[in-house]
Amino acid sequence: MNCIPNGAAGRLSRCLLLTLLCLQAPPALTAGHAAEPRGSMFTRDGQRYTIPQGSPLRERIAVAEVHDDAVPDRVSVPAVVEADPARSANVLPPLTGRLLRLAVHLGDRVARGQLVAEINSPDLTQAFADYRKAVDAEELAHKAHARAAAVLEAGGNAGKDLEQAHSALAQAQAERERAAERLRALGLDPAQLPDAPRLALNAPIAGVVTAVSSAAGGFIADPTAALVTISNLDQLWVAAQVPEDLLAQVRSGQAVDVRMAAFPDQVLHGKVATLAAVLDPDTRRTRVRVPFANPEGRLRPNMYGTATLVIPRARQVRVPASALVMVNDSISVFIEVAPWQFERRVVETGSEDASGVRIVKGLRAGQHVIVRGGVLLND
Repeated sequence: MNCIPNGAAGRLSRCLLLTLLCLQAPPALTAGHAAEPRGSMFTRDGQRYTIPQGSPLRERIAVAEVHDDAVPDRVSVPAVVEADPARSANVLPPLTGRLLRLAVHLGDRVARGQLVAEINSPDLTQAFADYRKAVDAEELAHKAHARAAAVLEAGGNAGKDLEQAHSALAQAQAERERAAERLRALGLDPAQLPDAPRLALNAPIAGVVTAVSSAAGGFIADPTAALVTISNLDQLWVAAQVPEDLLAQVRSGQAVDVRMAAFPDQVLHGKVATLAAVLDPDTRRTRVRVPFANPEGRLRPNMYGTATLVIPRARQVRVPASALVMVNDSISVFIEVAPWQFERRVVETGSEDASGVRIVKGLRAGQHVIVRGGVLLND
């Protein structure tokens, strides 16, 4: 019996049957797209990889010769602007007492010798009194000496009396000189003492007031604490924070480029002047100081920036970053040992920049390595 009906219904049934047969049959492989086994892409024999003739990998892999060079590294480290210690001075009160007047403010520009502050002190009052007493005692000793000399000349006195008057005069002169020297140490001229015992503190250098530690009316208890700090900012230091492992490669006179955060488009070119003798115990870095002229005052202490040092290097092999293949915790490259035959080689890398990665160990100049597509062999 014919199971497939005739007419329109029969044609529909036959179409459904053919559709089911097509769905169950495996798809035919078209010419030129037949699946190739893995071995046709490359073969591996131990550590040797071979890319056979006709493998698509030959068009996707690039090989280049390795070269070495002695191009110096450019290492960037954090930096901060500092006032030159040799161009900064603290205004110290030589005595304890009361700050009567503060004549400058933070940020003021001052000239050398300009009044900074005035203080009053019991010790200053005592110094004034000691000097006046010494002057009066010296005048009295002069009169006594003159009188003793006149009496001796008239024959009415012994020589020892003149000697005693001479000794008293010498002692009075020494005491007056001691009291005067005390006033000079305080910055006062004994010949021009003010009526009131006030001590004027003047700026020892010209510059900018960068620190103020007290206000008028306050009591000065520590004569070793600076009232005011004045810094000459016409020349400043940029202190680069260089890590310990680079110190052996930094020398005085070495070129340094500095870019400040406040002026990101401006590069300052300088040279290393000094290296600090000690390391910071926390950061394990040391300060490498670079001087810069600052006539316009654009640089200010405590500004932050980045210092780039040119570190000389011995000749080393350099490869593009695309040549490196990561395998677990190691880095390797594929070296060409014969035409289209490669071996994996573990390497030790150094610094990296825009031109490539330095290879410290594992490669030598003249060898050929896969510089593009090596990851395709990374099985």
